[in-house]
Amino acid sequence: MTVNLTDPIFTDEDKARAYFEEIRWTNGVTCPHCGNANSARIYSIAANATKQIRVGLRECQDCHGQFTVRTGGVMESSHVPLTKWALAYRLMTSGKKGFSAHQLHRTLGVSYKTAWFMAHRIRESMRPIDVEPMGGEGKFVEADETFVGGKAKNRAYAKTLPPHEAVMSLVERGGKVRSRHVADVTAKTLKPILVEAIAKDSHFRTDQAPVYTEIGTGFASHETVNHSIKEYVRGDAHTNTVEGYFSIFKRGIYGTYHHVSAEHLKRYLCEFDFRYNERIALGVDDTERTIKAIRGAEGRRLTYRQPRGAQQASS
Repeated sequence: MTVNLTDPIFTDEDKARAYFEEIRWTNGVTCPHCGNANSARIYSIAANATKQIRVGLRECQDCHGQFTVRTGGVMESSHVPLTKWALAYRLMTSGKKGFSAHQLHRTLGVSYKTAWFMAHRIRESMRPIDVEPMGGEGKFVEADETFVGGKAKNRAYAKTLPPHEAVMSLVERGGKVRSRHVADVTAKTLKPILVEAIAKDSHFRTDQAPVYTEIGTGFASHETVNHSIKEYVRGDAHTNTVEGYFSIFKRGIYGTYHHVSAEHLKRYLCEFDFRYNERIALGVDDTERTIKAIRGAEGRRLTYRQPRGAQQASS
């Protein structure tokens, strides 16, 4: 990860504001309240004000709503300078194994609570909206599950396995990943997810977990490998791609974040999925990945006081 800390967008508030405005309003300023995109009907209050007023403030002449580049996104109501938001976006989208709130707190010079607030809102920007099925004719999709949580053998006086959470991931070979925090890894839980997420004419590849036996019959083909006898590849049958994703995910969780609560696990999955789906191998560099994350903030909000049910509905 290379970040040029001398870039003006990280040190000059006006340059940072122009940076966010250019990314959000590539085709001209649009009112986040009513959708008006007619620049002649959007008035720059700050440029014409006779007294001190928020820099970058505009008013829509159609709905008379006032807004800045922060409005209608994850930065709304935040008093954190845009220079720090720009750097936080860059750090979190460029760090392959993540960038913890403690690291943000020290790097940005903000409180830990503020850094935690920023990190979760940037993860919300990374949340995918792609609902198209994975795979397709001639394509291979791998599925596997893993668990996030401590191991009893690592606790000196542990009598039972500490709580752990199940994660199921689907990876299209040479393509994208889609991960879910699931209640359990039974066929009843996984089947509706797989049926919705994978195109029927895909080639399905898994290990020999019995939960996939019946589900696999619904695809173009279903081949498995038997890890219990140390079989990892047999022709085009393997789960090495999804396991490679899990290795990055686990190193990030245990090496960078150390602990992730069940309540927020889905947001960390969004983060790791986003970086994998926008990786160098698919032609996306650090700068482009950062821009895509910033654009993903459009129309998304998270607040401290947002009801739990609303948070779950937005995930």
